[in-house]
Amino acid sequence: MKLVVVGLGYVGLPLAIALARHFEVWGVDIDAGRIAELRQGHDRTGEIDQATLGASTLNYTADPSACPAAGAYIVTVPTPIDADKRPDLGAVMGATRMVAGMIAPVERPTIIYESTVYPGVTEQICGPEIEKVSGLMRGRDFTLGYSPERINPGDREHTVDRIVKVIAGEDEATTDRLEAIYGKVTSAGVFRAASIKAAEAAKAIENAQRDINIAFMNEIARIFGAIDLSVWDVLAAAKTKWNFLPFQPGLVGGHCIGVDPYYLSHLAEQVGHDPRVILAGRGTNDGMSAWVAGQIHARAGKTGSALVLGLTFKENVPDLRNSKVAELVTALAAHGHDVTVHDPMADPAEATHEYGITLDGEALSRSYDLVVLAVPHRTYLEMDGGLARLVAPGGLFADIRNGVPEMTGTARWTL
Repeated sequence: MKLVVVGLGYVGLPLAIALARHFEVWGVDIDAGRIAELRQGHDRTGEIDQATLGASTLNYTADPSACPAAGAYIVTVPTPIDADKRPDLGAVMGATRMVAGMIAPVERPTIIYESTVYPGVTEQICGPEIEKVSGLMRGRDFTLGYSPERINPGDREHTVDRIVKVIAGEDEATTDRLEAIYGKVTSAGVFRAASIKAAEAAKAIENAQRDINIAFMNEIARIFGAIDLSVWDVLAAAKTKWNFLPFQPGLVGGHCIGVDPYYLSHLAEQVGHDPRVILAGRGTNDGMSAWVAGQIHARAGKTGSALVLGLTFKENVPDLRNSKVAELVTALAAHGHDVTVHDPMADPAEATHEYGITLDGEALSRSYDLVVLAVPHRTYLEMDGGLARLVAPGGLFADIRNGVPEMTGTARWTL
């Protein structure tokens, strides 16, 4: 069976590489620059190393017409939110129309979606669009399937070949086909969900659950901070109980946890339900950057030069999508601080394009009145001389994630 993977980002590329070990796989991405980089053995996301790329039999193309007729098409494009925090299905629908123009009914292919959506999108929105564009009939000429992605950027333990893959097809035969595909890839096996909607919903609540739990941590951090009690000291004691969930406070960004709950709340509103818990969690987490900036400013007691270390949404990855550190930078500047930003993982051009932030590659050669460790990249934690050398005499070191131990002779603030 030939396979086509549409979208070669954080999700699509690792999946396509894994599938190519067992099938003839074509990877399609509309970014011709991305395709050129991959052919040269470079993955800008850092998920796949050069040796693995070079050894793979995956076929790369930016031209959908170059792909042969396939038995399955797997859509792995992003599903962000718009400025009003509503689901933006633009990329999914674009990929859907692309696939509709590629499929050959003689293959009776299955179109599989991995993109995170709310329940009903695959069958009620994507399926009809394929029929409209292709002129083919679902069930007779093609079938639909869903297998939610579970890629965690930078995680080398829970990779696509080691995690349970949830699968669902519109009928048993289609689910069998998904099992034949994904069962080849992962050593952890597959889970046959009761329906496509169940599989879509499972993905939506996975990230919403994490968001709500982190929101609770952020709320207690704010409560305990008001009485000068370290939330980290509290958590160290609480996690000694066997069933305490070890979530931590912090800035919640990225393309999943900070986005997917809005897909779930959108569905809730469509069916007339007020998603108070989901939106309360989102409200708390969305407000953390401004609150942290206010706390740091109050503790600093003055304005001056400030260095923010890290701009990506999490440590040791180059992913800048929905980074809440950008909001922190804006808030510190609004308080009057002269902010410099450094990040060894981030693409400077992308930082400028997405947030209007100029990354300073020479920032670590100077000292500052305020140093904020926003993202504890390994580079910072292993830096020669430690981070204290960046703090000017009388300055403040703010450690949002509690990533480094106490600093002798340097004032320190943490959540």
